[in-house]
Amino acid sequence: MLQMQLAPSPIAATVDFAAPGVSHGFLRLPHSRDDAAWGSVMTPITVVNHGEGPTALLTGANHGDEYEGPIALFDLAATVRAEEVTGRLIIVPAMNYPAFAAGTRTSPIDRGNLNRSFPGRPDGTVTQKLADYFQRVLLPMADVVLDFHSGGKTLDFLPYCAAHILPDKRQEAAAFDLVRAFGAPWSVRMLEIDAVGMYDTAAEEMGKTFVTTELGGGGTASARTAGIAKRGLRNLLVAAGVLRGEVAAQPTRWLDMPDADCFTFAEDGGLIEFLADLGDAVEQGQPVARIFPVTRTGLAPVAVHARRGGLMMARHFPGIVKPGDCVAVIGVEVQP
Repeated sequence: MLQMQLAPSPIAATVDFAAPGVSHGFLRLPHSRDDAAWGSVMTPITVVNHGEGPTALLTGANHGDEYEGPIALFDLAATVRAEEVTGRLIIVPAMNYPAFAAGTRTSPIDRGNLNRSFPGRPDGTVTQKLADYFQRVLLPMADVVLDFHSGGKTLDFLPYCAAHILPDKRQEAAAFDLVRAFGAPWSVRMLEIDAVGMYDTAAEEMGKTFVTTELGGGGTASARTAGIAKRGLRNLLVAAGVLRGEVAAQPTRWLDMPDADCFTFAEDGGLIEFLADLGDAVEQGQPVARIFPVTRTGLAPVAVHARRGGLMMARHFPGIVKPGDCVAVIGVEVQP
């Protein structure tokens, strides 16, 4: 009832979501600013329609400093042919386009974190308006949602594809089938510690099959991680019945994130020295890093200990940390 009372979205699509074939265009959001009184935020979008089948909504740069997804999606938008598709593709390579253009995690316009802004508002900030459009226009069209992530400038990950444990076990199983098909080196049963306002949550609450990734980090993409993204994207679309072809099966190892003890946070700030690398096995209580105070010399470093045993699946990326920063994430390897 609340959504029916909201004003229409101010965003206008320059593509027809029902038109057959391949259409390239923009989501145009009016945005008055100092250098353009009648300016706009222009988010590129591609829609591919061919035949009867499911709709896949594909997004990257939900955070603007994560690049594997945009690489894979701009590549798909430039190369896909309508006759390869059975159903519909909606491709948004840079979901938070202002952040993507600036190379920042959050929007330079309003500092909005798009992935904490759902369900959004049609009369809110630029970021809230973008979230509202996805919430009320794009997500309802979709059957399958793939949202690419990586570590950005502040984290580095083992390259993995993931889905969440859900109350609806059919919905959960469908998501993990697509995780398996994606074929990243690692596959994760993912735990969120800050799920309020997430795109993931919005999609899952609508009953969509939602899959995500973390494919590296450091604010860049390597040839390896971009290759994982491109191959995994096509595998997932084939497995979902939207793209013709065969799944290029890849070996994957599975990690579980059973509880909040997977996350290790810094209680001190300073220069971090890691004592374990990505993929290393660690034991509960083992020091995984040391933080050196940097305000003066002669001070002893403070050890940061793993709160559980398992494999180091993520770490803080910049060499300087602040109190409260996530330093390490530990996953538990499990059988599929």
